[in-house]
Amino acid sequence: MTQTTKTPPGERPAIRFRHAAKSFGPVHAVAGIDLDIRRGETVALLGRNGAGKSTAISLLLGLNEPDAGSVRLFGETPGQAVRAGRVGAMLQEGRAVPRITVRELMAFVTRTYPAPMPVAEALELAGLTALAGRRIDRLSGGQAQRVRFAVALAGNPELIVLDEPTAALDVEARRAFWASMRGYARRGNTVLFSTHYLEEADAHADRIVVVDRGRIVADGTGEQLRRAAGGSLVSFDLAGHSSAPLGALPGVVSVEVRGDRARLRTQDPDATVVALAGLGAVRGIEVTAPSLDEAFLALTEAGVTGPTTAAGSAR
Repeated sequence: MTQTTKTPPGERPAIRFRHAAKSFGPVHAVAGIDLDIRRGETVALLGRNGAGKSTAISLLLGLNEPDAGSVRLFGETPGQAVRAGRVGAMLQEGRAVPRITVRELMAFVTRTYPAPMPVAEALELAGLTALAGRRIDRLSGGQAQRVRFAVALAGNPELIVLDEPTAALDVEARRAFWASMRGYARRGNTVLFSTHYLEEADAHADRIVVVDRGRIVADGTGEQLRRAAGGSLVSFDLAGHSSAPLGALPGVVSVEVRGDRARLRTQDPDATVVALAGLGAVRGIEVTAPSLDEAFLALTEAGVTGPTTAAGSAR
């Protein structure tokens, strides 16, 4: 089971999944998720293609109904929270509206909410003030993505959900987008975003939730996920030493050999290095922490047989 820290008594979380499940024919897209996200948190949702991320987001926004279990936003159903303007969403799909300006679109959208964010404020948060008079169909890809972000802010939401928000953006556009998102989060709002860019999750999220095969397999900070994935990496030149006994060394949980170099994933790097010294295998030795990419791969591979624990997640 994934370890959690509970939401403080009397405080309703921004997001609560309880045993939520959704299937499409024989495919269990979401297979019984339990998850709390507290108000004010910024949480990244990671998973391979087909892991269940998009389905979980569709349940969160009320675009689909769970077959079992429940999803609540601020104690309300997703539909209630969305209609009240408490939730904004920026999904992957969307086409530019022709022949209208950014300001005209925002003025139209804000009129659909009961207590909208002022247009000028939404444009400033999204970094669009200088582009307010520009036609939407004449914007660059990065600028159009910021317009989608501004539209998600139109209802003055307490929670914003971002599905792959920086997909296909260049480095500069991605940097500008995250600057806008941080401005929104600094107001005490809640952010949930899915991404394939693991460095973005590490840099911008308070917590990272890893989904695999419709289940949560890890939940914690980037550092906690790295530790849960199997500790440190010890690499060295084989220099004629056989790789056969390496898996039996103290602390070693996996062995990878590439050419003449071995990489050992170990829970106790000190003991592993001492044992390697005893074998005389200390040529070119290097001890490093696993990258988040490596941790992600290890965690999703572990998810084939069961969930991997990462301490410190919030519930």
